[in-house]
Formats: sequence, structure tokens, C-alpha cells
Amino acid sequence: MLKTYNSKQNMKNLHLIFFSLLLSICSCSQAQTPADPIPAHDTFQLNSVQLKEMRTLNIWIPEGSKKEALPVLYMPDGGIKEDFPHIANTLAQLVNDKKIKPVMLVGIENTERRRDLTGFTAVAKDREIAPVVGGSDQFRDFIREELIPEIDKRYTTTAERGIIGESLAGLFVVETLMTSPDLFDFYIAFDPSLWWNNQELVKSAPEHLKNMPRDSRKKFWFAGSKARDIAKVTKVLSEKLQQSAPANLQWHYSPEPREQHHTIFRATKEKALIWTLNPQK
Repeated sequence: MLKTYNSKQNMKNLHLIFFSLLLSICSCSQAQTPADPIPAHDTFQLNSVQLKEMRTLNIWIPEGSKKEALPVLYMPDGGIKEDFPHIANTLAQLVNDKKIKPVMLVGIENTERRRDLTGFTAVAKDREIAPVVGGSDQFRDFIREELIPEIDKRYTTTAERGIIGESLAGLFVVETLMTSPDLFDFYIAFDPSLWWNNQELVKSAPEHLKNMPRDSRKKFWFAGSKARDIAKVTKVLSEKLQQSAPANLQWHYSPEPREQHHTIFRATKEKALIWTLNPQK
């Protein structure tokens, strides 16, 4: 009886370890460290009809550019205690060094991250990461129908806009490129969680790419760390793009075998932004 009990207990412990690792992978991309100073920025709240809740937005504009019409970079995980400070500081340095053109950053602070950034899944294990998942369509509608018009009303913007995200936010970036390519002009994804729903987004990529509009230029930069559940899928996505990407989609895959899931965002953000936003590209 004791042997049977220990076997069951070991299986329970293994399940808990697996679930903890899954939550770690899906957790909010690296929150700011104490070394990340919070830059001067605007903050306002928007009562969303689509999401049925109040959302907090953080807006950073390069110094000396407040009167200019600027392209806009939208970012999930954009809270002050999330990725907003380190991305805004990086943009500031790159703009100051004239490595990229000036751009406005709009950080979208999380409420229920795993709900907003995931699409449908038929995989039971996927659904264990949060009480509610599969809300990416509603989150995208919020950005399209409520947030973008509000930003364009409050600030002087150009028609050019992009989106940046890591992990589940990277999954949302890729899903948006595939299903709503008209929403943004440039897409940046670090270690996107493309394992979601048994890799369905990658499997269906050729069909999405075939149906992508040809009347406007798009840019897509993505990277994969050495995390085994992600590296193999990002590599497959790059192969699908080589085979099926339309001529108006300029893309670049950056395999990062030295980086881990929790290091890749900070390690590769500069080259991603330079490739995407360098005015000479």
C-alpha cells in the first residue's frame, strides 16, 4: 500500500511541476527590473465596450517630437510594472542615436493577460493556464475599434502603426498578422507561444499567407530562443514563410540559440527595432 501511495504522489508531483512550468512560460513577459527608470509619459483610462472593463494606457513620445506626426507602436504587456519602461527607454536611446525614426509607444496595461492574448484552443492542457482563455478576437476588436481611434484623436499620428510582443503577446502578434494583416504595418514577435492549440496557427500559415492582401507593404520580424517548445515551431514558421510569403511581406527570422525564454526580449529588442524602424530599410 505504501508503494502504491508513493507512486500516486509522484505522479501528482510531476503534474504540478509540469503545470508550474507551463505557467512560467505563459507568465507576463519580463516585468521591469529596478534598473529600469520610468520615463516621462502620459497615462489615461479608456472604458472599453468591447472588453466591458476599464483599460489603462501608457503613452511615450520621444523628447522634442510632441508636435510631429508620429507612427505608433502598440504594445500588450504595456503597464508601468510590465514592459513599458524598458521598451520606452530603448526607443529613446535608439531615436537619440538616430538608429530609428521617432515613434510613439502605446502600452496596454494587462487585466487578464492570458484571456486577451490567446485565441481558441481545443487542447485541454492549454485551457488550464487561466480560468478564461480565447479572448484575442475581442482584444483585437478593442484595439481596432476603440484604442486606435482614441490615440489618433488625442495625438498627432501618421497612418503607420505596428505592434510588438513577447511570449503570449508574441502569439497575439503573429495571430494578428495572419488573421488581420490590415491592422498594422509592422509586426515584432519575440518567442511567440506558437505551440498554442497544437501549433494550429503555424499549420494554417500557408493559407493565411495566400489570402494576405497584396496592396500594401508589411514587415514582420520574429525571434526564437532555445526553449524547445518554441524554437522548433518558430523554425517551422520561417520555413512556411520561405515557401509562401507574398512579395509585399518583408520578413526576418532571428534564431537565438544562446537565449532563454526569459532573456530573449531584452537581448534582441534593439536589433528588432532597428531592422523594423530604420528609415533606410
